[in-house]
Amino acid sequence: MNWVKVLSKQELEGADFIRMVKADGKKICLIKHKDKFYATQNTCPHAGGILSGGWCKNGHLICPLHRYEYNLETGRGAEGQGDYIDIYPLEERQDGLYIGLKESIWKRWFS
Repeated sequence: MNWVKVLSKQELEGADFIRMVKADGKKICLIKHKDKFYATQNTCPHAGGILSGGWCKNGHLICPLHRYEYNLETGRGAEGQGDYIDIYPLEERQDGLYIGLKESIWKRWFS
């Protein structure tokens, strides 16, 4: 697992948000909802909507394009959607928030 810092210690404080961050060249939807952090893929699998432009409701991330919704904990789509989004592990450390990304086999071989 490759751990990449996405927020400084100072950025951990403050109001809830949804924003796109880049981690190791990958666009990630980073969410602070009810003082808890989540990280998901940034594009909706339904029609490619940008999830960081969406909002949270009842523990779900809502896509701004067609209002598909995904559970913040599991990534599962609402009943009947039949889809899901990737959820990434987060780790709060002394100096900020880190996201865990699987290391690409290609990157390992060609680095």
